[in-house]
Amino acid sequence: MSANKWIARLAIAAMSATALAGSAWAFQEAPMLTELVEAGTLPPVDERLPAKPTVVNALSVGEYGGTWHRAYSGPGDRWGPTKLMEERVLKWAAGPDGVAQLTPGYIESYSVNESSTEFTFTLLEGLKWSDGHPVTTEDVEFWYKDVFLNPEIVPTIDATFAPGGVPMELEIKDERTFTVKFAQPYVYFLQILAKDSTGEPSLDRPSFVFPKHYLSAFNNNYASEAELAAAAASFNVASWKDLWGSKGVATAWWANPDLPVLTAWKIETPAPAETVSMVRNPYYWAVDQEGNQLPYIDRIDHRLFQDPQTLALMVAQGQIDAQDRGMSQPFDFYKENEERGNYQVVPWLGSTVWSMVLNMNTTDEVLNALYADENVRHALSIGVDRELVIELTQSGLAKPIQAAPVSGSPYYQEDLASHWTEYDPDMANELLDAAGLAERDSEGFRLRPDGKRMTLVVEAGDMAHAKTLELLAETYVEIGVELLPRIIDRTQLDTNRANNAFDMQYIAFDRLTYVPADPRVMMGNDTYAAQHYVWYTTNGESGIEPPEGSDFRTMFDLWDVASSAGTIEEADAAMAKLIRTFVEGGYVIGVHGEGTVVNVVSNKMHNVQPGLVMDDIFREVGLSRTQQYWLDQN
Repeated sequence: MSANKWIARLAIAAMSATALAGSAWAFQEAPMLTELVEAGTLPPVDERLPAKPTVVNALSVGEYGGTWHRAYSGPGDRWGPTKLMEERVLKWAAGPDGVAQLTPGYIESYSVNESSTEFTFTLLEGLKWSDGHPVTTEDVEFWYKDVFLNPEIVPTIDATFAPGGVPMELEIKDERTFTVKFAQPYVYFLQILAKDSTGEPSLDRPSFVFPKHYLSAFNNNYASEAELAAAAASFNVASWKDLWGSKGVATAWWANPDLPVLTAWKIETPAPAETVSMVRNPYYWAVDQEGNQLPYIDRIDHRLFQDPQTLALMVAQGQIDAQDRGMSQPFDFYKENEERGNYQVVPWLGSTVWSMVLNMNTTDEVLNALYADENVRHALSIGVDRELVIELTQSGLAKPIQAAPVSGSPYYQEDLASHWTEYDPDMANELLDAAGLAERDSEGFRLRPDGKRMTLVVEAGDMAHAKTLELLAETYVEIGVELLPRIIDRTQLDTNRANNAFDMQYIAFDRLTYVPADPRVMMGNDTYAAQHYVWYTTNGESGIEPPEGSDFRTMFDLWDVASSAGTIEEADAAMAKLIRTFVEGGYVIGVHGEGTVVNVVSNKMHNVQPGLVMDDIFREVGLSRTQQYWLDQN
């Protein structure tokens, strides 16, 4: 199925109902759990599952057991393993035909009122955390009152959870049912939930629920200062606040084996380690169509690798069972080594646009003024030889494309996808001359108004991008701009954005299928104008105020319209204007996208569906429903 057809169809895919197993079913479990039941250390399977578990219709009913072998690049690679197993009240899942649908997770039902201001959810009856403790609306109330509304933990409530500047409200109906309310209509809320759940501070981000019985010990509304200090010391961090967040040593499953979770697997050996291991959750709340408790696979091991060449060798030697993350060698390499490595390439469809992100909030005043000049941004975009980069780094399997909605998206516009993408160094030179950068030094590089060379440090978080940055630097010589590639750790890359300490970064710019599910990247959050976005979300209390009449203010205003519209049609009209404002501004320079995503799959692994669209909105590999993967046990 083509990317066009696939993504176009997802926009109109009906939201499926939860299929529930009847209580008369005889549930089956993994042999490793049966051993624990027989030893008296674990309750029987029908006591661990909800009264009516969620059914995941597996592509084929699988076998229990085995270890799924993967690789990871270090502690900063936490988002890769997380996407294997995130759970939401609603999540994107691929149907048998590959179409993405919003599918209920650990809830029995949900409803939306006529005005899209109230969203009601009912948890599965008998739902349990991975330690066997019941999940109830007490956990929901804890999340809301003690975490979400706690300024010590969540200093700023993101705009996606506070449309119009008014945070969501919560009403507890009973032990299993709760209602989320907004002061105005919010037609995009379910899609936002499926993408980002309820946001930080966690890693897997379970929607609305945090395990109160465990996390209250680390919360300032329950524990004393002395108790919090002792907790911080026990985790070897400076402050109790360091216990929270996607890198928090208490609330990030990646770091804390004791944290109760709702996911199919839980951490056993955390990073940093030569091999990070995860083990099945005995209380996971879903079964397949024959009543087999999921997941099928017992364990997932993530082996540390140091560089792309090491990972490539692991693939060629057959050490990877299923993985798309980090597969940075040319496509031909993976195809040529299929027989040797006893695997096949199961291609997925890329929706990411690899892009050069300008820092529109840079503290370098001269560079800030240059970036603010549309001539400069235009020149930097048409000075990129995209075809050359694609041919030499992507085996020709990508498109020269702008950072804009991808083909097939309901927000796709051909003129935006091709905006400023035609390679034209002559015009780029004219534009830079017109921007006041006509003077050059003895090596032919342009001089800034302050007399310094026009030098841009471009950062990337993976050695796999070294060749691309080298080619970009070579093409920029033609327009008199010195581009200095800098490969740094992914954690440092993220920190530099957070601290507003970068000139330019080369990153995957995504969320380009169903844009309203996470409009923040287009509005500058954690990308090209992070400090303007902070200003917007804090009502001017922090961050950097954008100029009057600027595109940044226009986009913020348009999101305010979209997030309060009474109908999808009205909201989409505002979103279309927001998208056009962003793309035509040229603040993010798309290089290539819509390429083939290499997914290396062992011949022992089953139920890995081909042709799926990979986008962060769908949580990438999570779209494939990894709990249904299974390994031959012969």
